Amino acid sequence: MKLVILDGYAENPGDLSWDWLNDCVDDWTVYEYTPPELTAQRSAGANILVTNKTVVSAETINALPDLQCILLLSTGYNVVDGAAARARGIPVCNIPAYSTNGVAQLVFALLLELTTHVGLHNDSVKAGDWTRSRDFCYWKTPLRELHGKTFGIFGFGRIGKAVAQIANAMGMRVLAVSPHTRQYDGFGSVSFVDLDTLLRESDVVTLHCPLTPETTGLVNDAFLAKMKPTAYLINTSRGPVVDEAALAAALQSGRLAGAGADVLSTEPPKADNPLLACENCIITPHIAWASFEARSRLMEIFRGNLLSFLDGMPRNVVN
Repeated sequence: MKLVILDGYAENPGDLSWDWLNDCVDDWTVYEYTPPELTAQRSAGANILVTNKTVVSAETINALPDLQCILLLSTGYNVVDGAAARARGIPVCNIPAYSTNGVAQLVFALLLELTTHVGLHNDSVKAGDWTRSRDFCYWKTPLRELHGKTFGIFGFGRIGKAVAQIANAMGMRVLAVSPHTRQYDGFGSVSFVDLDTLLRESDVVTLHCPLTPETTGLVNDAFLAKMKPTAYLINTSRGPVVDEAALAAALQSGRLAGAGADVLSTEPPKADNPLLACENCIITPHIAWASFEARSRLMEIFRGNLLSFLDGMPRNVVN
């Protein structure tokens, strides 16, 4: 059985091990990164193909007669043509629920930077501003407390629930939009509302929805116009959920106080991405999933997916 990992570096830059694969398959290769023009060549002869962000198209799938399974190193599976794989009887298996806590943590890391500006003040102190200060304290920009503010969650799956718990612990009023409110017994501290109400009343709006035709471009001019001008938008879901030009215009015109994003429509972003020029937009390079703990869980789930397929019972099948 031959296994090929097309882009293993992000999952394991050297602090984890692939050696356990020796107990599972006879032949395995890990590429750190695969450019599109080499995908077909490197996939040749593979029985099991593994990808994180390398696109596996219908053309690639149909050119691999020995291919039996496609395993993902991610929760999202839009990089694989699932219909083409299904037509060949090839299961596509993803990695669910490994980074919930890390994503929830980053939501508040972004939000706290927007409201408390720890990085800005650290840079100021290191530059000597405090040493030269007349007073015992100073602040470079207005500071805002989160306690008592309204926190709006769009999408109330595992991550949305984890985020709600943190917001509750910080003394925030929590609103949520979800089509499945009956499933959320035990979240009596969360008020489920329609989208217009959430946008109108929230001081923070955080996005936790999958990328679908319905959510692509969800955050547009009309969406942003319904938010408070003092509100913050946080996106740790998928970049294309946000119309970046519309968000940049809202930030630069003062129609929105600030934004935090761990994902962008194109990754890495192009130099002309309008959000890169917005001082009141905090951007991190898709790191919410990348803690050692989260990647260790991912590796274990990946191992389980592989063993389940080899036992003839593929799990976490998304096609």
